[in-house]
Amino acid sequence: MRLSSKHLFEFDKKSEAQILIGTDEAGRGPGAGGVFASAVYFKSIGNELIEKLSYLNDSKKLSKKKREELFEIIFLNTIHSTVCIEVEEIEKINILNASLKAMKIACENVINEVKREKQKEKSLEGGGVLVLVDGNKNIKDFDYPQKFIIKGDGKSASIAAASILAKVSRDRYMQELDEKFPQYNWKQNAGYLTKEHLEAIEKYGITPRHRKSFLKGRNTKQLTLLN
Repeated sequence: MRLSSKHLFEFDKKSEAQILIGTDEAGRGPGAGGVFASAVYFKSIGNELIEKLSYLNDSKKLSKKKREELFEIIFLNTIHSTVCIEVEEIEKINILNASLKAMKIACENVINEVKREKQKEKSLEGGGVLVLVDGNKNIKDFDYPQKFIIKGDGKSASIAAASILAKVSRDRYMQELDEKFPQYNWKQNAGYLTKEHLEAIEKYGITPRHRKSFLKGRNTKQLTLLN
């Protein structure tokens, strides 16, 4: 059954902000790898683009093939930024703060680029900026108006687009890490603590890419750090 993204774009149109940005993260739950966040601003929205993005939705509800297809369309038709906070910092500030920090940086990158573009066009007037944040928390220490949207990746086109950029970017990153540490099969489990992943940890130990805090309470005394 063919999905339609029209309701997602209609949701965004309800905002009177001149610069509407959606942001979402990928990778809060895994036990290995960094957390990613993307921010997206659609440069222009017409019927042709809506048709091209007719399958736009929460990235978790799409096949890998469909996410990859939508990624390219979003990439070419938006001002966007994707940021990764690596494991070392996740362990220092915790995963929630790392996710929000990645969102903040990505949003600031997009806002700055959009403002530069609009100043060139002399079209920055009225409306201002509004950031739609997926989830139930706003970005900390953020200087722009924002609104969190629970399950926003299924409601807002901008958030859904951000969810796809973040998810695909992180999956590609985990595939690269898999080449260095193939025994954990990160190209398939994306760092989530599946049974297979946990068995590999027990057999081979942990790597610098593992989030030690996510392994607390497990029998990790026998684990050795791989270089």
